[in-house]
Amino acid sequence: MTIDHFLNHGHRQRLRERFIAASFASLPDYEILEIILFLAKPRGDVKPLAKKMLAEFGSFQGVINASKDKLLTISGVGEAVISAIKIIKESASRSLRDEIQAAPVLGSWSLLIDYLKVSMAHLKTEQFRILYLDRKNMLVADELQEYGTIDQTAVYPREIVKRALFHEASALILVHNHPSGNVKPSQADINMTNKITKACNVINVIIHDHVIIGKNNYYSFRSHLLI
Repeated sequence: MTIDHFLNHGHRQRLRERFIAASFASLPDYEILEIILFLAKPRGDVKPLAKKMLAEFGSFQGVINASKDKLLTISGVGEAVISAIKIIKESASRSLRDEIQAAPVLGSWSLLIDYLKVSMAHLKTEQFRILYLDRKNMLVADELQEYGTIDQTAVYPREIVKRALFHEASALILVHNHPSGNVKPSQADINMTNKITKACNVINVIIHDHVIIGKNNYYSFRSHLLI
């Protein structure tokens, strides 16, 4: 065993112990990222790589949400590192989804927004998703309806009605993201929402809200009296 290997092993062990001892809140971002990188790189000093990634993407959140292609531009990043990074994001998303499913959605609004931000805030293309709710406003399904170019998707009210009937949903929450970061709805967003609302009224399905997710904030149609 070389001296470098011994020192690296000791550093990894001490960092793990600090994390497990519940002092993780005091750990800087690069050390949390180091621990994640341990999963992908069993040997060697990963501190320089962690710091390089944070410098490139600006923040811990920036690293976690970086695309595969962007991550691969960093020397030392391969498939194993990307898998370790992305499992963190997926774990956070699933944990929030499980919390949402455990209680009525309208009573867990902040959790819902957190879940949508984790899932959609940093996407490079626009997605349109539907949250299907039952009579108690419990989440029945979360489905991607359409995805499109960087600034638009094609949404078909007829398909939304079909899926609502399939899930026996009583209410829906419409969600899409704006990759530009500007969450103000376009006139096309407003027109589309009105068409979906009219189509769902025919089958007595309520549209609770239409939420637009941006990188740092969100827009609620209901809170702005557009629904």
